[in-house]
Amino acid sequence: MQRHTSLVSLSHEHKRLLFVCRYLKKDAAPYEGFPLETQAKFEYIVKVFQELMVPHIQKEEYLFEKCAGKNAVIDAMMLELQEEHRLISRMYSALTVSTDLDASMDVLATSLEAHIRKEEREFFELLQQELPLLLADLQLEN
Repeated sequence: MQRHTSLVSLSHEHKRLLFVCRYLKKDAAPYEGFPLETQAKFEYIVKVFQELMVPHIQKEEYLFEKCAGKNAVIDAMMLELQEEHRLISRMYSALTVSTDLDASMDVLATSLEAHIRKEEREFFELLQQELPLLLADLQLEN
């Protein structure tokens, strides 16, 4: 299904974050201009979380707020996604005290990737099917 225009910016951000996930994994293939040293990857994820992930989660929380109470299945999925947001944030925060930074970044990347895929394949599809009028009135900033 084509993405509703009000969700396109979130999907574009998801695409960028999926690249980050691939880059952070232990078995990451080399990407031109992206060093594979642990410290460089750590510095990159710090930058990404500050510049992209935090505002992205804020937009999703706004979306959740607007969708709350309209559909029981959507409400249940939003609770799951919010818990995943908290878990991913805790994983990110724990990187600074990790004794195995490569392994911790790999777990974070795997969890974030699964979360994004759930939002794209399940949550956004459900929103488009069940709440098209709400999406038509929704404005998410880029």
